[in-house]
Amino acid sequence: MGVNGLLPTLRVHAIDPEPDGPQWLVQDLWGACAVGVIGGAPKACKSMMGLDLAISVASATPCLDRFEVHTPGPVLVYLAEDALPRVRDRVAQLCLHRGLSLQSLNLHVVTAPSLRLDLERDQHALDQTLAEIQPRLLLLDPLVRLHRLDENSAADVSGLLGFLRHINRRHQLALVLVHHMAKRSRRDLGQALRGSSDLHAWTDSACYLVRRNDQRLQLTVEHRSAPAPDPVLLRLISGDGEPLRLLIDSDEVPPLPLAVAIRYELRRSPQPVSRTALRRLLRVNNARLGEALQTLEKRCLVVHSSDGWHLPPEHDSSQTDLFS
Repeated sequence: MGVNGLLPTLRVHAIDPEPDGPQWLVQDLWGACAVGVIGGAPKACKSMMGLDLAISVASATPCLDRFEVHTPGPVLVYLAEDALPRVRDRVAQLCLHRGLSLQSLNLHVVTAPSLRLDLERDQHALDQTLAEIQPRLLLLDPLVRLHRLDENSAADVSGLLGFLRHINRRHQLALVLVHHMAKRSRRDLGQALRGSSDLHAWTDSACYLVRRNDQRLQLTVEHRSAPAPDPVLLRLISGDGEPLRLLIDSDEVPPLPLAVAIRYELRRSPQPVSRTALRRLLRVNNARLGEALQTLEKRCLVVHSSDGWHLPPEHDSSQTDLFS
């Protein structure tokens, strides 16, 4: 409050103008003082994505080896579901991949066994910690472990989000919540976030991770006040001496024409292939597959028997040009 209990005000011309263009914490991925979520179904690598973002800001190295950090600085993280040795190990592996020293990384980990942001005591403790560390980024993972409220209650959720917006503005930091998405698919991914729709309305930046049938993850980004980049595909790298990390999979190949793809699968198989198996291999609509098989059969490029589909005995591979 201002003097005599009045609200502080300014004439509009006295307000500092907004800088030209969007201001980024991480180019195209997260706004400089944006609040938002990393959302995805269970086991969709949300925590790995959050740690990658946190380490990037703390070290001024590109997130996912692609997205440039504009405003690096200290980072504070709280990972409620991971034991501290596991947190250290994951951070160490990401540092190994980037050639960073773990000792010099400006990343602070909250070591308290619990953090309840629906309790005034814990709110005050977090506020004081932020004032001491002055981080550029606060990562809280996951939202469901930070309270005992009803996530479907707009009244409960709006109070919690109000506090988070308060510390975002008070400390001039970016804030990332890791949160689950419902299993039911939605065209608007933000509407698939579990609980009250207030959470989606609250976000300035968001990263959504959706696992595809080929086990890769599709990362989709949205912003309140800036264009979103094109979605990218990610793979989780682990084992064979490789540091655990998310890798942008840039070898996305356009799918083959269906007729060519059918003959390719039949050529690979030592025995006839059923229509059901072809559908599974090609991930194609049954009606489309039937039409393609019928056309190929009329041109004597495939044969159907009681055992399934196969190439003609004297199939000339040069005929594939008819469908290329």
